[in-house]
Amino acid sequence: MGVYHAGSRAVQDRVGVREQADHVGRSVGRGIREVAAAFLELQPLLVAGAADPSTGRVWASPLTGAPGFVRATGPHRVSVAGGWLPSDPLATAFTTPGTPVGTIALDPRTRRRMRLNGRLGPTAGGFAIEADQVFANCPKYLQKRQSYEVVAGRRRGDTLHGGELTPRQAEFVAAADTFFLASVHGGGADVSHRGGNPGFVRVDAPGELSWRDYPGNSMFLTLGNLAADPRAGLLFLDWTTGTVLQLTGEASTEFGPERRVRFTVRETVETPSALPLRWSAPEYSPANPVPAG
Repeated sequence: MGVYHAGSRAVQDRVGVREQADHVGRSVGRGIREVAAAFLELQPLLVAGAADPSTGRVWASPLTGAPGFVRATGPHRVSVAGGWLPSDPLATAFTTPGTPVGTIALDPRTRRRMRLNGRLGPTAGGFAIEADQVFANCPKYLQKRQSYEVVAGRRRGDTLHGGELTPRQAEFVAAADTFFLASVHGGGADVSHRGGNPGFVRVDAPGELSWRDYPGNSMFLTLGNLAADPRAGLLFLDWTTGTVLQLTGEASTEFGPERRVRFTVRETVETPSALPLRWSAPEYSPANPVPAG
């Protein structure tokens, strides 16, 4: 399978960046290079995205563990030693052979990120992924956090389910500087990062979010997926308390002077104090545009 499918090509042509996309696409391969393997083994957090086989809904989920819980075990294979929440909406996907899955490993300390997409196979301690696409992204719009600590005594709260954002959740989203976006297409799944100064995500209604799509690498993997299949999953993390907010629904792109993505919420899953990690305060990326008032 090539780097781009028809959805990505349609968006590239609409924006007029097919040539740039072809150039950037040469960096995408199946092999996990030594530097990429070393990067993965340093990370305490991996974000995975997939469609739940039982419902078809797309989610983005955080997985955590001591550095080394994600590691390359072959030139095209990554092993993940568990790390997902007991109530995670993708728990079934993580134990279903052949599930298309996208992942992103992001290190706020160095503003580096790496994406690996492929097919999942359950293992005794978690799952493995046979890679179809492996590539790095630039540090644009990625907030720097100097350090993290593991909060050993943190106790996970009860998981809350809903059909739209509560007022408190809406405040959380509106104050976010980072979220992760899972999307799918006929041949696989993908997770991308979205970042900006607080306020870059707009809560238009309890069931509607939107954000400006900032200029990126011209590949349009995410927007291309959404053009082919509107299902999407959003993940918001509280980098201090470890609270996790997962949303699933549909997204579409408005093209105009300001390219904007609109997301309709179908289901929410919030787990307070879910992750044991506490990160230092952010240093906002100098690339972040100032959100319009």
